[in-house]
Amino acid sequence: MSRKSDYDAAYFTLLRAREELDDLRRYQDYLEEELARLGTFVKAVNGGPEAVPRKFRRLVDSTAKPLIEAVGKRRAVVLAERDALPERLDAQDAFIRELEREVDALRP
Repeated sequence: MSRKSDYDAAYFTLLRAREELDDLRRYQDYLEEELARLGTFVKAVNGGPEAVPRKFRRLVDSTAKPLIEAVGKRRAVVLAERDALPERLDAQDAFIRELEREVDALRP
């Protein structure tokens, strides 16, 4: 490949890497928002029905435990993803810095 082709390839790889970093940051925001949504939902499930007499809400209440358990499983996945994200962000940032050096070295 020519030097110009190498430069173009490195440059477009850099652009995609930056886009990936932006996507990871948006994912990080989403995970934080999802944790807040799940917390709000669990509070609503646990505290909401007190205004209605128990005899009327018995059937609905019987589904609360499995529902909270399912939310707990989702929360565990979201927490695991959130906890792994800083390492992914650091790796992507390091990759971008490496590509920037390569692009600078190949600049025509």
